[in-house]
Amino acid sequence: MSQNGTKPIGGASVFTFDEKYKIYYTASDADGNFTLDAPVGNHTIHIQTGNGSNFRTEISATVKNNETLSLDAGQTKLNQVAKIAYVKGTYDKIEDIIQTLGYTATEITNNDLANLTTIAQYDIIFLNCGSRNNYSSNPALYNVIDGNLATFVANGGSIYASDWDVAYLVGGTTNTNNCSLAGGFVPDTKLCSKNIGNVGTVGATVNNAGLTTALGFNTLNIDFDLTAWQKIVNYDPTYWEVLVKETSTNDALMIRTNHFTATGTPTTPIGTTTTFATVCITLPGNIQVTISVPQVLVPYLVALGATVGPCSGASNSGYIYYTTFHNHASGNIGNAGVILQYVILNL
Repeated sequence: MSQNGTKPIGGASVFTFDEKYKIYYTASDADGNFTLDAPVGNHTIHIQTGNGSNFRTEISATVKNNETLSLDAGQTKLNQVAKIAYVKGTYDKIEDIIQTLGYTATEITNNDLANLTTIAQYDIIFLNCGSRNNYSSNPALYNVIDGNLATFVANGGSIYASDWDVAYLVGGTTNTNNCSLAGGFVPDTKLCSKNIGNVGTVGATVNNAGLTTALGFNTLNIDFDLTAWQKIVNYDPTYWEVLVKETSTNDALMIRTNHFTATGTPTTPIGTTTTFATVCITLPGNIQVTISVPQVLVPYLVALGATVGPCSGASNSGYIYYTTFHNHASGNIGNAGVILQYVILNL
């Protein structure tokens, strides 16, 4: 369950280890339910979303032979261990969705984005559509922001941008109108988005198995309720994963990557200091999962075949999520709101 107990969380990793550090793993369904087969004894049950670095809970449990131990919703509330920031937008409010889940985020400004020391204290930054609205009056400020966001992501910080705020990624003023604009920090060869989308309802398909499990559905309607929105024209499929696409055209509507690298960016600590480390573990069936575990366990897990770092992507990269649609807690976006809850919990 979410922290305030109102939202069942699907697609969460649930696992424990035996005394020889063998992992026992499952995932919650769309209603937050799970059944974990675990060995007899006293165990720590881990519940995590994403790679476990930002949202996770640990539960002490005593497992008895041939008995079922039930955990109540209060025990399984997912804790926020990350520091989250957002830049206020004109057209949407991701902070409202964060609040509806019982989590907290701090408002920062574009001036704060221009201060690396300020943003380095956060693990996640949300960029609401329309927050880049004074670019033309101070382009020098945004040149600094571009460099800071590159450093932030290259060192493990994650960001989310919606609609017109693709300009933070690839350049532009309040929005992006061609594929070769100055600015941004994601290379133009990796992504091009133009402000040419039309108003109307779009039928969409969820293109990711984990997201489908978390949501409990794989089709939805998204209402693009403004007269102009960003349309992804092309992208590098080896760099971006498409999570949601337009059903009729296969155009990407929601993408993410953790493949970001940049030469010349300084190495600097980002986010919350933690005693957990990210590892990749291979489950039966050659299924790989990325989880976070106490650092003291890492040598033992590596000896059993785990690798340090995520199962895919650049070793130090955080995630970049981009959606062409907005992020209201309520509004004309069909049932895309639950997708945005997934985004928050999996950054």
